[in-house]
Amino acid sequence: MSMTMAEKILAKAAGKEKVNAGEIIMANIDVAMTHDLTGPLSVESFEKIGTPKVWDPEKIVVIFDHQVPADSIDAAKNHLIMREFVKKQEINNFYDVNEGVCHQILPEKGHIVPGEVVVGTDSHTCTHGALGAFATGIGSTDMAMVFSTGQLWFKVPETIRFEIEGSLKSNVYAKDVVLNIIGKIGADGATYKACEFAGETVSKMSVSERMVMCNMAIEMGGKTGLVEPDQKTLQYIKNHSYKPYTVKKSDLDAISMEKMPLDVSELEPQIACPHNVDNVQGISEVQGIELDQVFLGSCTNGRINDLRTAAKILKGNNVNKNVRMLVIPASREIYRKALDEGLMNIFVDAGALICNPCCGPCLGGHIGLLGPGEVSLSTSNRNFKGRQGSADAEVYLSSAAVAAASAITGKITAPS
Repeated sequence: MSMTMAEKILAKAAGKEKVNAGEIIMANIDVAMTHDLTGPLSVESFEKIGTPKVWDPEKIVVIFDHQVPADSIDAAKNHLIMREFVKKQEINNFYDVNEGVCHQILPEKGHIVPGEVVVGTDSHTCTHGALGAFATGIGSTDMAMVFSTGQLWFKVPETIRFEIEGSLKSNVYAKDVVLNIIGKIGADGATYKACEFAGETVSKMSVSERMVMCNMAIEMGGKTGLVEPDQKTLQYIKNHSYKPYTVKKSDLDAISMEKMPLDVSELEPQIACPHNVDNVQGISEVQGIELDQVFLGSCTNGRINDLRTAAKILKGNNVNKNVRMLVIPASREIYRKALDEGLMNIFVDAGALICNPCCGPCLGGHIGLLGPGEVSLSTSNRNFKGRQGSADAEVYLSSAAVAAASAITGKITAPS
């Protein structure tokens, strides 16, 4: 029987020969991730269950990234709860305040390989489907059950396969492609479906760019994002992980697969406008909107290629005097690479503010928040009302290139 990539991975995790879309299965979990913001509730729920020890401490990863270093007494208490938990449970895969954003750290440190089932108490866990894993966000109480049993139930999702063709124009990136898709199908257009990204355009993308696509699958309602592993994927795994893995690919005649062809050869930079991610316009429609802040970073666009792109545009230029520009690398490793390549000098010379690797203003609970009436251009993945500070502020989403060009002019600007 033909199956999709998602179905094949879940069948393997459930110990079955085949599964069908809509079927409820109990799957064995390969990687379970939690962080400083959602972890304490998972720990509290786990302790209520009464299981003395987690099912497998080597398959649990705890990462501090949302409020690091602690910016309040409550955040500091959350950190203490999690540090005590990892010590008591002998969890070795613990990354304290100095490492970076969870969705960068997991693949960077070799925790993700193809064919796995990965769960995390963060909705953007779907990022890791870029490496050919079935990765999805779950609730903190669900994570407590995973901690206790190593298993979790799933409804097997249907699949939308976005078959993306065409060479991207200069200064058009994966962020623009995925924003365009979200704008076309809407915030609920792929509800509880596996969003598979394929085609000539995706095959040309780096693993980091594929992470951008999969990261934002949740913004169209997706259960996970997926890219079939190819030589780029396997080389990335070889460079980062020693774990064994099994590559799964979709059968193109699978019954539960819907195909959506897209030609992006004429695509211009895309902007998600307030206050919804699917409120997408081409940049030609929104150029000139004045800005108070530009945020370059997050689990979507805080990687080294994003910093390189932005630095190339900013070199020899200054951030507009009316704009605050925050540059937040997604990990310590990326920060170090940016230092070695001289990118940080470019940002500092331009007048940008560089922050430690973390989620930053993305979640609206840490540094760089917006005040009432302020307008931000952000390379992150969400722009809901109040998402990055005041409910009276506005957030636009863009690629790193548009962010850098706009920081110079002080208004939304297409890079030249």
